[in-house]
Amino acid sequence: MKRVAILGGGPAGAFAAAQLASAGLKVQLFDEKLAWEKPCGGGLTYKAYSRYPFLIDNATPKRIVTETVLGAPHAGEVSLQLQDPLLIYSRFDLNQMLLERAERAGAQLEKTHVKAMSRCGAGWRLHTTAGIADAEFCIVATGARNQLREVGTELQPEDTMSALGYYVPGDQARIDIRFLPHLEGYIWIFPRCGHLSVGICGKGEPASSLRKRLEQFMAERGLSWKGAAFYSHLLPSLEAGSWKRNRVAGDGWMAVGDAAGLVDPITGEGLYYAIRSADLAARSLLSELGGLAEKLSDYGRLLRRDFAADLEFGSRLAKRVFLGRFLFGSVPSRMVQFSRRSPRFSAIMQDLFAGRQPYQGLKQRLLRNLNGSLYDIGMSLGFSRLVPRKQGLGAG
Repeated sequence: MKRVAILGGGPAGAFAAAQLASAGLKVQLFDEKLAWEKPCGGGLTYKAYSRYPFLIDNATPKRIVTETVLGAPHAGEVSLQLQDPLLIYSRFDLNQMLLERAERAGAQLEKTHVKAMSRCGAGWRLHTTAGIADAEFCIVATGARNQLREVGTELQPEDTMSALGYYVPGDQARIDIRFLPHLEGYIWIFPRCGHLSVGICGKGEPASSLRKRLEQFMAERGLSWKGAAFYSHLLPSLEAGSWKRNRVAGDGWMAVGDAAGLVDPITGEGLYYAIRSADLAARSLLSELGGLAEKLSDYGRLLRRDFAADLEFGSRLAKRVFLGRFLFGSVPSRMVQFSRRSPRFSAIMQDLFAGRQPYQGLKQRLLRNLNGSLYDIGMSLGFSRLVPRKQGLGAG
């Protein structure tokens, strides 16, 4: 195999192009925009830049954020001082950096839209707005709004969430995350270079309703959206049952990032999974495995072992996290209260933000630390006589 087409120039497509071109393959990347903005910007966790250090060690403008403030109804706010900072890029700048990296590796960038694709012998014929192109294999990185129905994940309405937001003048050092009543999602304020990104993501609610919630929040915060740039985007958010039938590869193609449905169903994080899936796809394609069928199967196995099984587990937790109840209050409110009162629980939240705590081990860790967390809370409230320290309560 010598000629590979990358359909889409976002982070997943650009990273796959760089990996494959570096290995000596002839790579053409097709995208009608090549770099663009998205409402949530370019937030990268420790999990991403620790595995791929070039994401932090570069000259591209970015914000390095060490504080996140969580808020929930009837619980107030809590500030988390992040041991591992979050990086926030302009999504345009991040995309541009990754595309330039692919071009330096030898990938050919084509600013054109792939309208259709069809089999041509053992390869593909791509019909673009600029003409016809041929390839032996395709990496599908077209995002959630994939118009090439024969390849990539097959999202149903229940497998998506909406993200929308405004870019407004202002500056702050911290990230704000606000949970709202009866919303499977949250509002954010991200500091970016030169402005704030104020947005909302949610599932099971129309975008128009989410926009009203966001604008009400902004009005309460004194943030004006009049004349501000508005962005909206569709994100995959697979239901638990959809992971088993998720279509990530087929005859002559592999899908990566949003085009493969690979987004965290709780946080909405997609950048790490875009880059990581592109890395795994390139690794499978370049492997010494016998034939193409073996490479396709290998990609599915690598995804599941690396992170897809954990995201599937997270999809079972999502509604409980946002809409569930615990100790006579909402789960988001208890999360804020426990984080404020218990160093043990705060450490768990820190690890979730950094990407170090997988969902599959979360329940065991919470149970292991529950007694200690309740003791912390009792002591912080001055109830030491009502909550005496018994043997085993401090174990964590």
